[in-house]
Amino acid sequence: MFKADNYRAMAARNGERAKNTNVPGEMHEFQKMERSFTSLANNEAWLADNFDKTLHAPAGEPLDQVNLADTEEHMLRCLGAAVIMQWGTIPTKLQRELFDNASSMGDLLRTAELRGQLARFLHNHDDEQPAA
Repeated sequence: MFKADNYRAMAARNGERAKNTNVPGEMHEFQKMERSFTSLANNEAWLADNFDKTLHAPAGEPLDQVNLADTEEHMLRCLGAAVIMQWGTIPTKLQRELFDNASSMGDLLRTAELRGQLARFLHNHDDEQPAA
């Protein structure tokens, strides 16, 4: 598992790469990776600093994989519902990224079908959003 220092080193490496290229596309990509690794480092540091404040499974008890899968599915459903409820307030660029990520979750041979279903779903639920 990576530690915050590892992520910070990778962020610094990509920051240097961004400074040493004259290709705008490469510079943008290196800067994007630098920000991503910095965010990962910050998250890892937060987790390390707040480990004692987080929930942990009881020691010595095996995790029930079926129960864990049900719990994770429930969490994903709740997060998905929260995203749909706020869809209209999410910036368009982030909407596109979420849509693209969601449409790549299924069978690769049925990506176009899934994209159509997602688009119809979002369109139908967009009408239900309260006016701001």
